[in-house]
Order: sequence, then structure tokens, then C-alpha cells
Amino acid sequence: MSTDRIIGEGRELGGKIEEGIGKATGDTALQGSGIADQIGGQLQKTLGDAKDRAGPLVEQAKQFARDRPWATAALLGTIGLALINTLRGKSARK
Repeated sequence: MSTDRIIGEGRELGGKIEEGIGKATGDTALQGSGIADQIGGQLQKTLGDAKDRAGPLVEQAKQFARDRPWATAALLGTIGLALINTLRGKSARK
């Protein structure tokens, strides 16, 4: 579990508490701040989940690059040329 996920859960919980206090005291600014913290916490948890899921793929890509440096260079060159052609407005078929 990434630190982003843990921090996001804490931020979301703090936002719920803040929103509850805002409701109880009638402080709409505090209530709105709590809702914003909850949304921020949810986004941070989502980022943490994405990092957790992408971790193994990144390691596989790094290992591929270590094992096959020439194939990696050729692949990145091909992707680079396709990107340049796309940005210049030319199709890859020309």
C-alpha cells in the first residue's frame, strides 16, 4: 500500500469529521472545506491505487530495457518518430 493511499484515507476521514463539525455548528465554510478535503483524499487514494498497480509494469519495463537495450532503443525510436509525425500532421503511411 502506497503512502499516497494512506495519506488520502486520512485526509478523507479528516474531511468527514470537518464536514460533521461544520454541519453541527452551522458553519457552511467549514462544511465546504470538509467536503473539499474528502474529494482531495479520494483523488489521492486513487493516485495511490494507480501507483500500486503500475509498479509491477514499471519493473517489467525496466527489466526488458536491461535485458534488451537495442530492442528498447528501436522501440522508443519508432514511438518517437510516430509522435513527431503525428504532431507535424503527417500520417505514418506517407
